[in-house]
Amino acid sequence: MVTGAVAAPITGEWKRTKELVAGAAGGVSSLKNRNLNINALMSIAVTGAVLIGQWPEAAMVMFLFSVAELIEAKSLGRARNAIRGLMDLTPERATVQQADGSWLEVEVKTIALGALVRVRPGERIGLDGEVTSGNSTINQAPITGESLPVEKTVGDPVFAGTINQAGSLEYRVVAAAANTTLARIIHAVEEAQGSRAPTQRFVDQFAKVYTPVVFLFALAIAIVPPLFMAEPWYDWIYRALVLLVVACPCALVISTPVTIVSGLAAAARKGILIKGGVYLETGGKLGFLALDKTGTITHGKPVQTDYMPLVDQDSEVYRTHAASLASRSDHPVSQAIAKHASKNGLAFTAVEGFEALLGRGVRGTIEGIDFHLGNHRLVEELGLCSPELEATLERLERQGKTVVVLCNPQRAIALFAVADTVKGSSRQAIEELHALGVKTTMLTGDNPHTADAIAQQVGIDEARGNLLPVDKLQAIEALQARGYVVGMVGDGINDAPALAKSEIGFAMAAAGTDTAIETADVALMDDDLRKIPAFIRLSQQTAVILKQNIVLALGIKALFLAITLTGQATMWMAVFADMGVSLLVVFNGLRLLKK
Repeated sequence: MVTGAVAAPITGEWKRTKELVAGAAGGVSSLKNRNLNINALMSIAVTGAVLIGQWPEAAMVMFLFSVAELIEAKSLGRARNAIRGLMDLTPERATVQQADGSWLEVEVKTIALGALVRVRPGERIGLDGEVTSGNSTINQAPITGESLPVEKTVGDPVFAGTINQAGSLEYRVVAAAANTTLARIIHAVEEAQGSRAPTQRFVDQFAKVYTPVVFLFALAIAIVPPLFMAEPWYDWIYRALVLLVVACPCALVISTPVTIVSGLAAAARKGILIKGGVYLETGGKLGFLALDKTGTITHGKPVQTDYMPLVDQDSEVYRTHAASLASRSDHPVSQAIAKHASKNGLAFTAVEGFEALLGRGVRGTIEGIDFHLGNHRLVEELGLCSPELEATLERLERQGKTVVVLCNPQRAIALFAVADTVKGSSRQAIEELHALGVKTTMLTGDNPHTADAIAQQVGIDEARGNLLPVDKLQAIEALQARGYVVGMVGDGINDAPALAKSEIGFAMAAAGTDTAIETADVALMDDDLRKIPAFIRLSQQTAVILKQNIVLALGIKALFLAITLTGQATMWMAVFADMGVSLLVVFNGLRLLKK
């Protein structure tokens, strides 16, 4: 029978053995799969320490290693939770109008599309919708990163998770709970976390080579001196085990994902949705940025400024024909003509065979006659551009106005001039881009005179007009051929080829737009171009921190390696050094969340 005095130490040794065995399970599994990863290195070191009788050090190594892993996981989780925490912004319940006209508070996830929801001052909006009655100011910071509240009235969109500040609103639901703009942002960033950035891929590949090399080096240290130099086995085996702990690449491997995720989260807080770590890293290398004009540099809501009949017939008839064609198009210039006609009481007529002519205008048949409404380029293609008309078009275009001409099969009938206003933030954004060393060019379907006038207003380096989508694509390719890393900013379908070809495609005003959020490399959730230099600065800061972490991880490892080879390092010192540098790079990466 075992006495109590003897049983206590045996029981204590057995508990320690079980803890070590459990902690080494991951390492054993790695060894079985012939994968010399971090767990395998640590398990070999702990097992070796047990075999040479260093139980306290073996237990401490496993304990501290587990603590370091836990802290790293918590730190990485903190960065990810900065995004997932956005979901908590959506209230669980909302007040919905019932069939009998009464109002009832129900769970948000049960609310159907088309339902009418009421939101009181101070409440969060539960679902994406369109205001049907009321006026208020909404804090949209969680979605767009805008620092100031936005005025909302009938017809304006509202987004889940935003805060109604002033008046009472009623809105009609346009997206289910799982498909709100906020939900899509969270989903997109979580997907981006799964895609590895170039530095992260490099570190992973480096670790795959580094770890086996370290293992072989440690094996040589344990065997060569005792066999060939008559050194004591115990000392050199101990040094080899310490080396395995010191050389463990935990800090190197964890440093890149926590930094990238922190950068993605920091950008999302500012209303910048980055679709992957590769774009976060590439942003700091941009050398040339191409920008669309309408809706990007300008407000994209032009107004008609001039009307000029070119024939002696009833001008009101042709104004009606032009407005009827324009009303069928969603282009901002066409919409300006249609709105102007509507405000002046003109009634639209039926249009048959309507067709949009990409980058040029529209055509259709009215009362049996074919009409075209389009830009300077279209008039020339139709062969209807006289010297007199050419002079008039040039004069208006030099004023920065966009001119469209109504034509029948025989001649040009009337012209309409439309002007767009530049966004207040555009000039500041271009100045900030130039300060960062990024050159700029404007690519637009508008005439060259308008392009030049707008470019001069905001300080863009060069401008090109009369471009079709394929021309914009070729312009991007030409910049890339000159050795530039090129970005493209746009908001329309005609920008899609250029957005896809550029190294980074920026989509403007992506809030509430499924296509923009799903297809853009970087989606700016509002109309503010200043978010692009902010993105570039964040990219540069991320690159600096990634380099700092790699230097810290490898530099401190190299220092302790030298100490280990001289026999001055202990396993306790090794694990403290490993844990210390791991925490150092993690906290360094998390600094991006505070910027």
